[in-house]
Amino acid sequence: MEGERLQKVLARAGFGSRRAAEQLIAEGRVTVGGDVAALGRRVDPERDRIAVDGIPVVTRADLVYYLLNKPPRVVTTARDPQHRPTVVELVPLEPRVFPVGRLDYETEGLLVMTNDGDLAQRLTHPRHGFPKTYLAEVEGHPSRGALRRLREGVVLDDGPTAPARVRIRGEQATGSVVEVSITEGRNRQVRRMMEAVGHPVTRLVRTRIGPVADAALGPGRWRPLTVREVRELYRAAGG
Repeated sequence: MEGERLQKVLARAGFGSRRAAEQLIAEGRVTVGGDVAALGRRVDPERDRIAVDGIPVVTRADLVYYLLNKPPRVVTTARDPQHRPTVVELVPLEPRVFPVGRLDYETEGLLVMTNDGDLAQRLTHPRHGFPKTYLAEVEGHPSRGALRRLREGVVLDDGPTAPARVRIRGEQATGSVVEVSITEGRNRQVRRMMEAVGHPVTRLVRTRIGPVADAALGPGRWRPLTVREVRELYRAAGG
């Protein structure tokens, strides 16, 4: 018989002990290639598509997942014709990874980097409505009417935006700190939204990507995502 026992693969992927993995299989919560798995099933972790409760399980040893806190004035790409620093230079060079989504040149904050094309596609596909949260330092003090416009959607040059979750997080002498959560990924969207309601952004930081946040991760630093975080990203991005 070829392959590894399914419960061993699940235990290694972070689902507790082999006995706990056997319980998941016995309850019919595990599928292999879309079919409900039975106890004793053997799998090829490099090829078989395994899921628990419909959420894919990462079993390939060559897949890596990083969380990077992008500093300002770094380009979210693999290489830059203008020879500016890129996010790829801030994480290990091997295995080669790519950024999931984009943060513009001046925007700071959290960015997922991986070589898992399936997860990247899920996180960026518009139909999944995957949320990203930002803290925006803006000029002036947004009125209730301005906040309502953001929550209902504002009209930009490429069409109206989806409703956003917005709240004031702080007030300063000349401006405000606004928390904005959006489910779209348009170019410079938060900056354009705030400008549309009369409050240009002076600093923008992404603080959360779906269920993943890390206030202790310093600018320019990275860490591997945990097994639980990867699983939660898959869950939040539509399973």
